[in-house]
Amino acid sequence: YVMLLTLSPYTPRFRDRVSPPGVMIRPYLNGFTIAFNVSQPNTWQPYVDNMHHFLAAYDDKIQEEKNIECVPGQYFIQGGNDSDEKKACQFKRSLLQNCSGIEDPTFGYSKGQPCILLKMNRIIGYRPGAGVPVNVDCKVQKGNESHLRSVDFYPGNGTFDLMYYPYYGKFTHVNYTSPLVAMHFTDVQKNYLVPIQCSLNGKGIINNLNSDRFLGRIIFTLSIGK
Repeated sequence: YVMLLTLSPYTPRFRDRVSPPGVMIRPYLNGFTIAFNVSQPNTWQPYVDNMHHFLAAYDDKIQEEKNIECVPGQYFIQGGNDSDEKKACQFKRSLLQNCSGIEDPTFGYSKGQPCILLKMNRIIGYRPGAGVPVNVDCKVQKGNESHLRSVDFYPGNGTFDLMYYPYYGKFTHVNYTSPLVAMHFTDVQKNYLVPIQCSLNGKGIINNLNSDRFLGRIIFTLSIGK
Protein backbone atom coordinates (compact mmCIF):
# COMPACT_ATOMS: atom_id res chain seq x y z
CA TYR A 1 0.00 0.00 0.00
CA VAL A 2 2.82 2.39 0.88
CA MET A 3 4.51 1.66 -2.47
CA LEU A 4 1.26 2.33 -4.33
CA LEU A 5 1.12 5.78 -2.74
CA THR A 6 4.35 6.65 -4.55
CA LEU A 7 2.83 6.01 -7.98
CA SER A 8 1.30 8.80 -10.03
CA PRO A 9 -2.09 8.08 -11.63
CA TYR A 10 -1.21 10.56 -14.38
CA THR A 11 2.20 9.44 -15.62
CA PRO A 12 3.53 5.85 -15.71
CA ARG A 13 6.80 5.44 -13.81
CA PHE A 14 8.31 3.11 -16.41
CA ARG A 15 7.85 3.91 -20.10
CA ASP A 16 10.81 2.12 -21.67
CA ARG A 17 8.60 -0.19 -23.75
CA VAL A 18 6.54 2.45 -25.54
CA SER A 19 9.01 4.89 -27.08
CA PRO A 20 9.54 5.52 -30.00
CA PRO A 21 5.96 5.23 -31.28
CA GLY A 22 4.24 2.48 -33.17
CA VAL A 23 1.48 3.12 -35.69
CA MET A 24 -1.92 1.75 -36.61
CA ILE A 25 -4.29 2.13 -39.55
CA ARG A 26 -7.99 2.61 -40.14
CA PRO A 27 -10.05 1.00 -41.48
CA TYR A 28 -9.14 -2.10 -39.53
CA LEU A 29 -11.54 -5.03 -39.69
CA ASN A 30 -10.09 -8.54 -39.74
CA GLY A 31 -6.42 -8.07 -40.40
CA PHE A 32 -4.12 -6.04 -42.59
CA THR A 33 -5.49 -6.98 -45.98
CA ILE A 34 -7.92 -4.49 -47.48
CA ALA A 35 -9.62 -6.35 -50.31
CA PHE A 36 -12.70 -5.33 -52.29
CA ASN A 37 -14.21 -5.14 -55.76
CA VAL A 38 -15.24 -1.71 -56.97
CA SER A 39 -18.32 -3.08 -58.74
CA GLN A 40 -19.56 -4.85 -55.60
CA PRO A 41 -20.49 -2.29 -52.90
CA ASN A 42 -21.04 -5.00 -50.30
CA THR A 43 -17.29 -5.75 -50.42
CA TRP A 44 -16.18 -2.19 -49.61
CA GLN A 45 -19.07 -0.83 -47.54
CA PRO A 46 -17.75 -2.36 -44.26
CA TYR A 47 -14.51 -0.38 -44.70
CA VAL A 48 -16.47 2.81 -45.33
CA ASP A 49 -18.64 2.24 -42.26
CA ASN A 50 -15.53 1.63 -40.15
CA MET A 51 -14.02 4.91 -41.35
CA HIS A 52 -17.16 6.94 -40.57
CA HIS A 53 -17.41 5.39 -37.12
CA PHE A 54 -13.76 6.14 -36.35
CA LEU A 55 -13.97 9.74 -37.60
CA ALA A 56 -17.16 10.61 -35.69
CA ALA A 57 -15.10 12.13 -32.86
CA TYR A 58 -13.29 14.29 -35.43
CA ASP A 59 -16.43 15.98 -36.79
CA ASP A 60 -15.74 19.69 -37.18
CA LYS A 61 -18.58 20.78 -34.88
CA ILE A 62 -17.50 18.42 -32.11
CA GLN A 63 -13.91 19.62 -32.31
CA GLU A 64 -14.98 23.27 -32.25
CA GLU A 65 -17.12 22.67 -29.17
CA LYS A 66 -14.59 20.66 -27.15
CA ASN A 67 -11.16 21.77 -28.26
CA ILE A 68 -9.21 24.92 -29.02
CA GLU A 69 -7.37 26.33 -32.01
CA CYS A 70 -3.64 26.02 -31.49
CA VAL A 71 -0.56 27.57 -33.06
CA PRO A 72 0.80 25.26 -35.78
CA GLY A 73 4.47 24.36 -35.94
CA GLN A 74 5.26 24.32 -32.21
CA TYR A 75 4.70 22.00 -29.28
CA PHE A 76 1.72 22.84 -27.08
CA ILE A 77 3.37 22.62 -23.67
CA GLN A 78 1.05 23.14 -20.71
CA GLY A 79 2.23 23.82 -17.20
CA GLY A 80 0.49 23.47 -13.86
CA ASN A 81 0.00 20.42 -11.68
CA ASP A 82 -0.18 16.92 -13.08
CA SER A 83 -3.81 16.75 -12.00
CA ASP A 84 -4.87 19.92 -13.87
CA GLU A 85 -7.09 19.26 -16.88
CA LYS A 86 -5.23 19.98 -20.09
CA LYS A 87 -6.59 21.65 -23.19
CA ALA A 88 -6.60 19.78 -26.50
CA CYS A 89 -6.00 21.12 -30.00
CA GLN A 90 -8.63 20.79 -32.67
CA PHE A 91 -8.13 18.16 -35.33
CA LYS A 92 -11.06 18.49 -37.70
CA ARG A 93 -11.88 15.75 -40.16
CA SER A 94 -12.13 18.43 -42.87
CA LEU A 95 -8.31 18.66 -42.66
CA LEU A 96 -8.24 15.26 -44.34
CA GLN A 97 -9.71 16.85 -47.49
CA ASN A 98 -10.44 14.12 -50.06
CA CYS A 99 -10.21 11.52 -47.30
CA SER A 100 -12.54 13.28 -44.86
CA GLY A 101 -15.68 11.45 -46.00
CA ILE A 102 -17.42 14.82 -46.38
CA GLU A 103 -17.33 15.38 -50.15
CA ASP A 104 -17.00 11.68 -50.94
CA PRO A 105 -18.79 9.62 -48.28
CA THR A 106 -17.23 6.42 -49.67
CA PHE A 107 -13.63 7.62 -49.00
CA GLY A 108 -12.69 6.70 -52.58
CA TYR A 109 -13.58 3.02 -52.22
CA SER A 110 -16.38 3.27 -54.77
CA LYS A 111 -13.79 4.46 -57.31
CA GLY A 112 -11.05 1.97 -56.45
CA GLN A 113 -9.01 4.78 -54.86
CA PRO A 114 -9.19 3.96 -51.13
CA CYS A 115 -8.25 6.24 -48.27
CA ILE A 116 -6.41 4.79 -45.29
CA LEU A 117 -5.74 6.67 -42.06
CA LEU A 118 -2.50 6.42 -40.11
CA LYS A 119 -2.33 7.13 -36.38
CA MET A 120 0.66 7.21 -34.05
CA ASN A 121 0.32 5.49 -30.70
CA ARG A 122 -0.12 7.85 -27.76
CA ILE A 123 2.90 8.24 -25.52
CA ILE A 124 2.67 10.48 -22.47
CA GLY A 125 5.10 13.38 -22.69
CA TYR A 126 6.53 12.36 -26.03
CA ARG A 127 7.60 15.12 -28.43
CA PRO A 128 8.12 13.52 -31.83
CA GLY A 129 10.59 14.84 -34.35
CA ALA A 130 12.78 16.88 -31.98
CA GLY A 131 11.18 20.11 -33.18
CA VAL A 132 10.60 19.04 -36.79
CA PRO A 133 7.24 17.46 -37.74
CA VAL A 134 7.25 13.74 -38.45
CA ASN A 135 6.10 12.86 -41.95
CA VAL A 136 4.80 9.74 -43.68
CA ASP A 137 5.74 8.02 -46.92
CA CYS A 138 4.52 4.83 -48.57
CA LYS A 139 6.05 2.36 -51.00
CA VAL A 140 5.61 -1.18 -52.26
CA GLN A 141 6.98 -3.36 -49.49
CA LYS A 142 8.01 -6.22 -51.77
CA GLY A 143 7.54 -6.79 -55.49
CA ASN A 144 6.87 -4.53 -58.45
CA GLU A 145 7.23 -0.89 -57.40
CA SER A 146 5.14 0.25 -60.37
CA HIS A 147 2.05 -1.34 -58.77
CA LEU A 148 1.84 1.77 -56.56
CA ARG A 149 1.90 4.76 -58.86
CA SER A 150 0.34 7.56 -56.85
CA VAL A 151 -0.45 8.40 -53.22
CA ASP A 152 -1.76 11.72 -51.90
CA PHE A 153 -1.24 12.66 -48.25
CA TYR A 154 -3.36 14.90 -46.00
CA PRO A 155 -2.95 17.19 -44.15
CA GLY A 156 0.27 19.09 -44.74
CA ASN A 157 1.63 16.62 -47.26
CA GLY A 158 1.54 13.85 -44.67
CA THR A 159 2.87 15.45 -41.49
CA PHE A 160 1.91 15.23 -37.82
CA ASP A 161 1.92 18.83 -36.65
CA LEU A 162 3.90 19.55 -33.48
CA MET A 163 0.97 21.37 -31.85
CA TYR A 164 -0.70 18.03 -30.97
CA TYR A 165 2.19 17.11 -28.68
CA PRO A 166 2.97 16.35 -25.94
CA TYR A 167 0.10 14.15 -24.80
CA TYR A 168 -0.64 14.32 -21.07
CA GLY A 169 -2.62 11.12 -20.50
CA LYS A 170 -6.28 10.10 -20.50
CA PHE A 171 -7.03 11.39 -16.98
CA THR A 172 -6.17 15.02 -17.70
CA HIS A 173 -6.11 15.26 -21.51
CA VAL A 174 -9.74 14.15 -21.64
CA ASN A 175 -10.76 15.63 -25.01
CA TYR A 176 -7.52 14.78 -26.81
CA THR A 177 -8.00 13.34 -30.30
CA SER A 178 -4.91 11.90 -31.93
CA PRO A 179 -3.72 13.64 -35.10
CA LEU A 180 -4.04 11.60 -38.27
CA VAL A 181 -2.43 11.36 -41.67
CA ALA A 182 -4.67 10.28 -44.53
CA MET A 183 -3.15 8.30 -47.38
CA HIS A 184 -5.17 8.40 -50.58
CA PHE A 185 -4.13 5.59 -52.89
CA THR A 186 -5.25 7.14 -56.18
CA ASP A 187 -3.45 4.76 -58.56
CA VAL A 188 -2.86 1.17 -57.44
CA GLN A 189 -2.57 -1.81 -59.77
CA LYS A 190 -5.93 -3.56 -59.96
CA ASN A 191 -6.43 -7.30 -59.55
CA TYR A 192 -3.13 -7.78 -57.72
CA LEU A 193 -2.09 -8.26 -54.14
CA VAL A 194 0.00 -5.16 -53.49
CA PRO A 195 1.94 -5.20 -50.20
CA ILE A 196 2.50 -1.65 -48.98
CA GLN A 197 4.72 -0.25 -46.26
CA CYS A 198 3.97 3.19 -44.82
CA SER A 199 6.64 4.63 -42.53
CA LEU A 200 7.17 7.51 -40.15
CA ASN A 201 10.20 9.66 -40.86
CA GLY A 202 11.82 12.04 -38.39
CA LYS A 203 14.49 12.44 -35.77
CA GLY A 204 14.29 9.72 -33.12
CA ILE A 205 11.97 7.56 -35.22
CA ILE A 206 12.83 3.89 -35.70
CA ASN A 207 11.16 2.31 -38.74
CA ASN A 208 13.44 -0.53 -39.84
CA LEU A 209 13.28 -3.04 -36.99
CA ASN A 210 12.49 -6.41 -38.57
CA SER A 211 11.23 -7.89 -35.30
CA ASP A 212 8.45 -5.28 -34.97
CA ARG A 213 6.32 -4.46 -38.02
CA PHE A 214 4.39 -1.75 -36.13
CA LEU A 215 7.31 0.28 -34.77
CA GLY A 216 7.49 3.44 -36.85
CA ARG A 217 5.88 1.70 -39.82
CA ILE A 218 3.03 -0.54 -40.83
CA ILE A 219 2.67 -3.13 -43.57
CA PHE A 220 -0.64 -3.96 -45.16
CA THR A 221 -1.96 -5.33 -48.44
CA LEU A 222 -4.29 -3.72 -50.95
CA SER A 223 -6.28 -5.97 -53.25
CA ILE A 224 -8.56 -3.91 -55.49
CA GLY A 225 -10.69 -5.73 -58.02
CA LYS A 226 -12.75 -4.21 -60.77
